[in-house]
Order: sequence, then structure tokens, then C-alpha cells
Amino acid sequence: MSDSIILEVQHITRDFGKFRALNGVSLKIPKGRLCALIGPNGAGKTTFYNVVSGRYRPSSGKIFFDGRDVSGLPPHRRVALGMLRSFQITNIFPALTVIENVMAPLIVHQGLSFSFWGSLKKHKALAAEAEQILERVGLAGHSGSMVSTLAYGDKRLIEIAIVLARKPKLVLLDEPTAGMNPEETDRMINLIKELSQQSDTTFFITEHDMKVVFSVSETIFVLNQGSLLAEGAPEIIKSDPKVRQVYLGGNLHAAGG
Repeated sequence: MSDSIILEVQHITRDFGKFRALNGVSLKIPKGRLCALIGPNGAGKTTFYNVVSGRYRPSSGKIFFDGRDVSGLPPHRRVALGMLRSFQITNIFPALTVIENVMAPLIVHQGLSFSFWGSLKKHKALAAEAEQILERVGLAGHSGSMVSTLAYGDKRLIEIAIVLARKPKLVLLDEPTAGMNPEETDRMINLIKELSQQSDTTFFITEHDMKVVFSVSETIFVLNQGSLLAEGAPEIIKSDPKVRQVYLGGNLHAAGG
């Protein structure tokens, strides 16, 4: 495996009884490249993310993360190595403030012990680091706000801040704009672009919104019926007749994924 590859999936299959959800999928994600996984409903995208993140074991095949075979590792071991997944399950604590939500993973990441309800404010250096992360995601003015009072789009931004606090090497963003209004979607698009360009973290997204996919992605992988149908730059994917065919008989832009 090349040193420039952060994630390599080799011939992954995943069976559920007699049903094969993934059928020999292979792909490589270069370090620093912003990539996306798309496909029509039932293509196997969620199963693929579950296998890569460790929720499911592959029925066959190998997964290499930053040069290490992680095929049999559980999710928490992959997180410790720097692979994080966001948005599939809510990660935030609505009864805490915004900055407390970001400080908690900072404390865990540094292996510090604390009484969760009593000592967050004692870590002044980590509080300053949390403020910097909140500034990066556009929430600097909300650090003292209770999470439960924030708009939906801001809660999604907190989830990204929490992920960034763990200093990830690879972030799997699962439907990052789901449920957002157009303004919130544009904000998320710009944030993902900025984070990819200004950090060493690699981002790999799944997304139904084709506007998002073609706005942010450098490389797009297309799944269909559990197999990798195509991969390439956005302009290549847009013009690929096989891809257009699986998306509502040729209208890629109208597809919901």
C-alpha cells in the first residue's frame, strides 16, 4: 500500500444470509483528497460505510487504514487510530453547552481523567483549543449556548467540531446535509471545502444531494447493486452513460440517490 493512500479497500464483500450487499468492492482514497460515494437507493452505500467503520465485518476482503490492516478491528479501535464517522448517529449532548461538547472529546483524546460534570472548566488550555475548533466551523459566537437551543444546521456543525477535536486522519461524513435547508446546505458545502483544503484530514462523504457531491468532490465513486460501477473526477462521472442510466434512466441531476 502506498504511503499516499489513507484508505484502501480490497475486494470487499458483505453477505446477509443469501443476500450479497457488497460484491468485491475495491477502491483507494489518497491522503488529502476529498472523495464521495454515491449510488441509487439500495446500492450498498450504508453497508459499505458500516464495513469501513467497523460496525460490520466484511464477509471477505481486506481494509487497510493508513497502511494497517484494520479488517477485524471494532469501531472504537479504528477511532483510536484516527478514523471517525459522523452523522449516522447523533454525537452531541443537548444538555451541555457548545464548548463543553467539544471539550469532552479533547479531554478523552489526551487521556485525561475528569469528573464530567465538574471539571471541564478547569482545563483552560483545552477550552482555548475548543474555541479555535468552534471558530473553524463557524460557531465561535455560540460557545456558551446550550446545544438544545441551537438550530438544526448548527447542531450538525457541532458534530463536525466534535469529530475534529479527536484530530482525525480520515473522516467519513454520512449524509452531512440531510435535513438542511438551502442556506444551511451551502454553509456545509463551504465548510467541508475549507476543512479539506486547510487541514491534513481526509474527508470521504456519502450524500444524496448531487449539488453537494459535484460541488465538493475531487473524486467520486459510484456503487450500484453492491458493485463499484465507476470512479473518476466529477466531470467524468457526470458524462458516464452507465452512471446516468442507473440514476433515473439518465437524469443524474434529478436523482435523489
